[in-house]
Amino acid sequence: MMTKKIAVAILHGIGDQKEDFSDLFSEMVVKRFSQQIKPYYPTPEKELIIQPIYWGIVFNEKEKVLWQRLTEGTNLDFKKLRQFVIHFFGDAIAYQPAVNYNPNYIKVHEVYAKGLQKLSQKAGEDVPLFVIAHSLGTVITSNYFYDLQYIRDRIPEGIKKNINETPLERGETLTGFYSLGSPLALWSLRYADFDLPIHVPSPYFKKLYPKVRGKWVNIYDKDDVFGYPLKTLNDSYKEAVTDDVEMNSGNFISSITPLSHNYYFNTKEVINEISDTLAETWKHINLR
Repeated sequence: MMTKKIAVAILHGIGDQKEDFSDLFSEMVVKRFSQQIKPYYPTPEKELIIQPIYWGIVFNEKEKVLWQRLTEGTNLDFKKLRQFVIHFFGDAIAYQPAVNYNPNYIKVHEVYAKGLQKLSQKAGEDVPLFVIAHSLGTVITSNYFYDLQYIRDRIPEGIKKNINETPLERGETLTGFYSLGSPLALWSLRYADFDLPIHVPSPYFKKLYPKVRGKWVNIYDKDDVFGYPLKTLNDSYKEAVTDDVEMNSGNFISSITPLSHNYYFNTKEVINEISDTLAETWKHINLR
């Protein structure tokens, strides 16, 4: 039985992230996905191709150097909190797209392009693509696909050279977007009337998979001061975002505090929601 696999890109959020940020989350998603596919296919774990996109590599070393220089020969109070602030807000400040040129923005998008290139090579050039992103990763995802959908001719050459002419890498197979703890509402303040959202699924998607329904699900915890609903921003977001879903992120303690921002990848309800959608999409494409 020849099948179409499902491609999944996972992006972390702001903070001092490690390269293995998505390992446990991916393992749990594959496990639940496999439980639902196994009755139909003998090796379900091979049907889900997951690619973490570790964009933090662009900033982590610089932020460590900055911290060393700022604390050398000084006696600052609240060092742990200050270190947190540098990692947390340093990413956001450094990434900000500039009117003319921001090398950091380009470097982050180069990492994104290389991640999608790997997915295309491993999963297939025209398979459905889901993006699961947390925190600033949701803003990066929005910007990346905005550039592909609205201003493709103006994408910098450094990024273009990492995008092959495959439907997946061109963003044409974008099927679903899960934005977790997204500050995208705050970023939209940079634009008149909060700007235009990306199209999920991609405008080209229905030509490739006319019977599959894509969706953008925005998940936030009401105690997460960085994550917000999106459908109420304007009419365009109301139409673009399928659902704003409020969930408790983390355990009993963290889920009722702003710390909930850090625990979406560890929350069972989030894992179940995403895994079930991936399984349903696979079944829709391969069994109907």
